[in-house]
Amino acid sequence: MNNSDINIKETNTFSDNRFLSKLKKVFTIAGRGLTEKLLLLYNLMIDPEIPKNVKLIIASGLSYFILPFDSIPDFLVGIGFSDDLAVILGIVYMLTTHITESHKQKAKEMTEKIFG
Repeated sequence: MNNSDINIKETNTFSDNRFLSKLKKVFTIAGRGLTEKLLLLYNLMIDPEIPKNVKLIIASGLSYFILPFDSIPDFLVGIGFSDDLAVILGIVYMLTTHITESHKQKAKEMTEKIFG
């Protein structure tokens, strides 16, 4: 759907353009944040210094994100990835002692390449 497909309704309190602009911004920020956390876990996964038991936890979280079978179906707009985000954030929190500045920087750089 693009702006030409939308019947623009302008009032003092509501604008389709402002709403869609805000929606795009929110989803971009949310998508960027989730992407960076996933890439952080990916960088931990490929680091040979990370213990295998930690990598098993990471693999579980990444699998939960990738597989279509989870608590809240991903196709539900707005809430579909909320469970995935909760799992990923929980794992990142659990593994904070293993996360280095280098891991964070690599994830940030990879995210920048994706989002520009």
